[in-house]
Amino acid sequence: MPAAPAASKATSDSADSPSPERRRRRVLAGCGVAFAALLGVAAFAPLPFAVTEPGMTADVLGEHDGEPVIRVEGAETRPVEGELRMTTINATSPDATVRLSDVVGGYLADDRAVLPRESVYPVGDSTEEIREHNEEQMRASQDAAVAAALGFLGRDDVEVELNLSDVGGPSAGLLFSLGVVALLDGDGSGGDLTGGQVVAGTGTIDADGTVGAVGGVPLKTHAARDDGATVFLVPRDECEAAEGNAPDGLRLVPVDTLEDAVASLRALAGDGDSVPSC
Repeated sequence: MPAAPAASKATSDSADSPSPERRRRRVLAGCGVAFAALLGVAAFAPLPFAVTEPGMTADVLGEHDGEPVIRVEGAETRPVEGELRMTTINATSPDATVRLSDVVGGYLADDRAVLPRESVYPVGDSTEEIREHNEEQMRASQDAAVAAALGFLGRDDVEVELNLSDVGGPSAGLLFSLGVVALLDGDGSGGDLTGGQVVAGTGTIDADGTVGAVGGVPLKTHAARDDGATVFLVPRDECEAAEGNAPDGLRLVPVDTLEDAVASLRALAGDGDSVPSC
């Protein structure tokens, strides 16, 4: 008779102990809750990224904010027919809070890009430090652009002043140089350097005329096309990046030097058959 209660107790213990499958489900449920909590935290936590989009363009042969972008003294300038548009990107400010929803939205959009914050703002911790750094880069770029253009033309005793407010960084250097060449020499044969076209582009420039890579090229191609450009000058090393998301109707022309860029524009004003493409 005593064996009966023992058997009943054993049966009760077996019913209360979870099976391996039930234990697995409990573990998975716990992991799911933890993952959901992690996503909830990530959704509201600031992330070290910047969201960028196409910015404004400016015709360096014209005016910006009511002032000539390029002012020349000591030499006659030529009338121009077309446009040379420098391009920019807009980025979330250095002190902006970028969250997971912003990052996901940026990755899914065709007209935005998500970049590591340090690649957009590599110097400085404060907005003021970054602004001062970008302004210094712009001033150095303008000096190099003037030196490259006058060196290419073999000109002395010409004073060139470049004015473009609210834009920082060195990426307009190539277009500044081309603007000086276009105003002083045209295509070198009495015609307009642009051939009457809307030409846009980007690229740093050294005083010796070497063109360097910049960031945000795919977005800049969209800014250029939105403002009517049909030709886009791109540093050769960034051809692949430009091709990946270039809008229809925009011809990508790779350049290594100011001389390359001038030669390509002169050829485009003719039959354009000898002009390289990305």
